[in-house]
Amino acid sequence: MKRWLVPSLQQILLIGLTIVSLYPLWFIVQTALKTQQSYVSNPTGFPTSPSLHGFLDVFQTMPFGRWTLNSLVVAVVAVVAATVIAIFAAYAVAFGRFVGRHSFFNMNIALMALPPVALVVPLFTVMVQTGLINTLPSVMLVYTGLLIPFSIFFLVNFFRELPYELIEAATIDGASHARILIRIVMPLSIATTFTLVIVNTIWVWNELLFALVFLQDDRQRTVMAGLALYQGRFATNEPMMMAGAFLSILPLLILYLASQRFFVRGMTAGIGK
Repeated sequence: MKRWLVPSLQQILLIGLTIVSLYPLWFIVQTALKTQQSYVSNPTGFPTSPSLHGFLDVFQTMPFGRWTLNSLVVAVVAVVAATVIAIFAAYAVAFGRFVGRHSFFNMNIALMALPPVALVVPLFTVMVQTGLINTLPSVMLVYTGLLIPFSIFFLVNFFRELPYELIEAATIDGASHARILIRIVMPLSIATTFTLVIVNTIWVWNELLFALVFLQDDRQRTVMAGLALYQGRFATNEPMMMAGAFLSILPLLILYLASQRFFVRGMTAGIGK
């Protein structure tokens, strides 16, 4: 009896956790498909006559397309820059023999513990003095700097798991560090690097503190900052706000779903080598 009871209970628990996890997404979708009147009369019920007016209102009443483009540009620039810098730094820490590399790595860990809110005022002052305030490069630079410590820590711990004999053999054969990194280390790190990119992209896309403080022009805001400031500015249209919320997380859902096979291929390629 225990053979089927324990697996059955585990499956029931997993199904329950899945339902609980997906309910907020379902609430967003079913609210976005309602009109304002139907939402007021029945906030949590099923939409009796689904409507796409909420999605249309998002683009008619706010520069949602511009906000989404801003978020995309900021995320791509910040994540790519932080990932490239972190790859070189992590390689140096994991395989280099320079003096102070352990101190550098420990300092990197200490920077991870620094709360971002403590940096808002000094960074805001710097951006004002350099004339970058209220421009996308201001948050690009901040996000890149905030992503680097975690990215280095993440990659160093993986690089240290790679067989050091491969690095020694390539060094004896006369391969340069750049060649070792590109031809040996990175092919074995595809899945790990891609995972890091996904995690950092989600963080940048959802970041709100610096976006609200640094981007004050309505057309320069990211999508999350724009929605946060627009809500409650006038009489709140909940279906429209839920439609905007769903559209704002839709790129992340697509990115997550599209990355599943890539994770498998990356892990398989790393093992095969």
